[in-house]
Amino acid sequence: MKYLITGATGNIGSLVTDRLIARGTRPCVFVRDAKKARALFGNAVDVRVGDLADISTALDGIDAVFLVNSGADLAVRDRAAALAAKAAGVCRLVKLSTLDARNGVGTGPWHAKGEAAIRKSGVAFTFIQSAAFMSNAFAWSQSIASEGTLRASTGGGKIAFIHPDDIADVAVKALTTSDHDGEALVITGPKALSYSEMASKLGAVRFEEISDDEARRRALAFGGGRQYADALVDIWRAIREGRLATVTDGVERVLGRQPASFDRWVEENASDFKPRGRIPGRGTRSGQPRS
Repeated sequence: MKYLITGATGNIGSLVTDRLIARGTRPCVFVRDAKKARALFGNAVDVRVGDLADISTALDGIDAVFLVNSGADLAVRDRAAALAAKAAGVCRLVKLSTLDARNGVGTGPWHAKGEAAIRKSGVAFTFIQSAAFMSNAFAWSQSIASEGTLRASTGGGKIAFIHPDDIADVAVKALTTSDHDGEALVITGPKALSYSEMASKLGAVRFEEISDDEARRRALAFGGGRQYADALVDIWRAIREGRLATVTDGVERVLGRQPASFDRWVEENASDFKPRGRIPGRGTRSGQPRS
């Protein structure tokens, strides 16, 4: 089997590529920046350069594709990739989707349209409908390390973040076997936690709830544009309202083991959240906030 990995220099794509290399295969990576790919994987991969709007030129000799797309127009690229894969005789396409494709929250409608286009293409598929990644918590690291505070509009609502390693392991299983052809695999972490609970595990000592408007302002400042910011606010609102606390046995069903806990992820990444000195008036250098 010859595998093509899109998004190979990103969070999940790089993990999938590493796992395929460890299995003794030589995957192809489809990237925009060949130098970045070589820096990550050395000479252990074949590098094919291009844009996700047209992956047809990268499909020669490919048996299975791992597809990662993002943005409000991702369905257009999903459709193009699926049609190209079908025409090239690719036997399997594994799409990294989202659990929210089922409930219409946030980026879910974008992925639902992408899934529909892939189904219509006739190519064999597996959809990985994943909960939000534990690594999303890196976005909190600055305020936690500098102020001991996490600000979010999620209130006391809970979500079962999933470890990126588990997503990658499920993806590799779907790519390398036919066991889950035609399935939409819903995978989550082992326990739904509130942002306050997760912040405490990361060393933050205070959770501060903010409004949807403030959350949108912060999301816009982070980048990604209005549509993405609105999608994030919709997700955070759904968490607050208790609509995203789903916990499934998807990881155990596919891999035969329990998914990794948020505590494990924290142990692996604790250094990113260590205090770097408080902003004046917000807390002490010892890490304890002023009351």
